[in-house]
Amino acid sequence: MSELDALRDQIDGIDRELVELFCRRMAVTRAVGEYKQAHGIPVLDVARERQVLEKKRALVDTPELKTAVTTLYETVMGLSRRQQRALVRESEDHPNFRRFADAFARRREPVERPRVVYQGEPGAYSEMACLDFFGPGVDCEGLEQFEDTFAALREGRADYAVVPIENSSTGAIRQIYDLLTRYEFCIVGETTVRVEHCLMALPGAALEDITAVYSHEQGLFQCERYLNAHPGWRRVPQADTAGSARMVARSGDPTKAAICSARAAELYGLKILARGINHNSENTTRFVVVSPRMELRPGADKISTVFTVAHEAGSLHEILTIFAAQGLNLMRLESRPIPGHSWQYMFFLEFAGSLLDPALEGILHELTQTTQDFRVLGNFPSNLDGEGGRG
Repeated sequence: MSELDALRDQIDGIDRELVELFCRRMAVTRAVGEYKQAHGIPVLDVARERQVLEKKRALVDTPELKTAVTTLYETVMGLSRRQQRALVRESEDHPNFRRFADAFARRREPVERPRVVYQGEPGAYSEMACLDFFGPGVDCEGLEQFEDTFAALREGRADYAVVPIENSSTGAIRQIYDLLTRYEFCIVGETTVRVEHCLMALPGAALEDITAVYSHEQGLFQCERYLNAHPGWRRVPQADTAGSARMVARSGDPTKAAICSARAAELYGLKILARGINHNSENTTRFVVVSPRMELRPGADKISTVFTVAHEAGSLHEILTIFAAQGLNLMRLESRPIPGHSWQYMFFLEFAGSLLDPALEGILHELTQTTQDFRVLGNFPSNLDGEGGRG
């Protein structure tokens, strides 16, 4: 037997002891769960668990192992909680859970023949997302600003807003995350639109005539490499890509060009000078469908949440351990600064699941108890390939 094989045999022996001890521990934690169920005690006791972790860290003299022991016991306690939640029926007293339960109880059916709003002009990628999700006959209207679409929902002038939330090249679109937090609306669907930016100008114009290029700041950034090859062109940010095309069309100036979709060129009678000028040929924008009330459409398999945690070491890891212990597939995690609180953040987290799954109730109890503020934004069918997703 080699030295390595001998060491592995030692590990196998230790692991047998660990497994036996783990099973004994789980038998005791089950008895604890039965006691909690009989006496109406919540499964999670945050203060108690933190005391336990501190005691376990104190048992370790090696500094680099203290973090490892913490991770080990966070996982062990997460598994214990999962076991206990199969026994314990918890109340809805926690305000964060009650907020979710109320929103879920008030959920509505998808609106037939909906009024849909988006930010931008006809021909914008946002309009394309509306048509993709709701179908070509949808009644949709472009508004000037992102917040205008949320205001339209609040005032009852629209049933849904379709807004971009992230781009594969440039990342998250921060204004949308901020608006979702401020308005407390729900996400009921998503779709993706492949972005192919075109450079367009008035009929008869040529590349050598161009002196200024107009587009949304994201469009200019996504075509930066192409624009860098034309250093004499002035870059002028606009509110949206399709609005840039309309402005160029109305200007009558052959020295102006716009960056937007081929559909916009057709709508506004412009000539395409160059196609596919964005440097990422796989450039895709994810859009979400926002509703003033929660919905649960057929096939809903993605849950979107937003929460804050205590501003202290390990607080986010404690949340992530819940997902690991429950075997949940984490699909996205995005952080945003909290206005007025320096170096503190809110987190947008998406994971695979259905709110109709009975096991989710216990998990949501745990999340609401562990976070400082927690809200379910919605449960909707995942659609990140641009196929299906029709409302």
